[in-house]
Amino acid sequence: MSLGLLYSNFRARTVVPRGLVKQLNLDIKIVAPEDDEAQFAKDFPLKKVPAFVGPKGFKLTEAIAINHYLLSLSDNEKLRDQLLGADDKTKALVLKWESLANSDLITQIARAFQPLTGAVPYNKKAVDTALEEVAKIVDVFESRLKEYTYLVTEKISLADLVGAAMFVRGFNYLFGKQWRAEHPAIVRWFNTILASPFLKDEYPDFQFIDEQVAPPQKKKEKNAEKPKAQEKPKAQEKPEEEAQPAGKKLKHPLELLGKSTFVLNKWKRKYLNEDTRSVALPWFWEHYNPEEYSLWKVEYKYNDELTLTFMSNNLVGGFLNRLYGSTKYMFGSAVVYGENNNNGIIGAFLVRGQDNVPAFDVAPDWESYAYTKLDPTNEEDKEFVNNMWAWDKPVVVNGENKEIVDGKVLKWPANV
Repeated sequence: MSLGLLYSNFRARTVVPRGLVKQLNLDIKIVAPEDDEAQFAKDFPLKKVPAFVGPKGFKLTEAIAINHYLLSLSDNEKLRDQLLGADDKTKALVLKWESLANSDLITQIARAFQPLTGAVPYNKKAVDTALEEVAKIVDVFESRLKEYTYLVTEKISLADLVGAAMFVRGFNYLFGKQWRAEHPAIVRWFNTILASPFLKDEYPDFQFIDEQVAPPQKKKEKNAEKPKAQEKPKAQEKPEEEAQPAGKKLKHPLELLGKSTFVLNKWKRKYLNEDTRSVALPWFWEHYNPEEYSLWKVEYKYNDELTLTFMSNNLVGGFLNRLYGSTKYMFGSAVVYGENNNNGIIGAFLVRGQDNVPAFDVAPDWESYAYTKLDPTNEEDKEFVNNMWAWDKPVVVNGENKEIVDGKVLKWPANV
């Protein structure tokens, strides 16, 4: 008899419950809420993930509660004691660190990175305040980890798993090289936990950033000069930060296109979880709707300036990070081909609508790339997309085969 069903997706709080189910070999089905929207909304009106449904209608929300319940289902008493604590004092300490990471830490990290990526309107004061709060919480973790290998005991506990999962978003957007040099204990601990059996499959291609994500750049508009008589006195001018109501979220232009029949998140999960050539790509072409989405070849304009391949791959990673404001409406992959001091960047992207600009211009460096619209009925264009997403064939450049040496995939939107 099945032990239940776990609703889980890309959000940080869903990672540990999913890892527990897999590592403990629990007979629990893992489902993305987007794949069962009607039932999920019926069972969980707040639509929060993770969420769990057990036998006889038992329902559970909140990540910490679900983590502890899943561990209670395991027959491995030794592992349960290690992860939860073998005595009341240790159990309380595990809960303390879980709570700090799952509430304070991830909340402040999200308040800092979401405006930077364009997921919510940017307000410098709000971002600076969030970063100050993140720094205070980080100091608590660093102080502990300077003296101890892990957060609670000398073995990995649930506190470490939850803590590391929440720190991932910080390392995605905020914690660059300088930050990591100043927090060696956290970096050492973080790498150790990500390599643990519970999390290693969740972040197989994890990469650190070099710099904190830069604030979004404001577009300058050319306005005709108004006669001085019509200008408002300076005393009446509103501060720049008040131009947009703080609680009102700016809509992405592609949101105006409405909901599509092609479910992008289903494709992303298919791509990430199934064999690319034999399963994912045939599924894509079967369900792809060219009236709703367009396909684009994206090529870096300045390949002659590229040097080492790992540096080119970092360039790709930075570009994709800056596209996170649009990932709700697009998917793609960009690869580095060639060798050191003789390499290039090229990729294929799926974009909502028929115009590439609304999706790509969220990235300040988007004009460093050339965009060519592809025809999905053209076999050559179709095979180019297949190759860019499968990474199993060389890139043909001026009739010469160039091996793919690295690359990045644009997947989930910038949410927690």
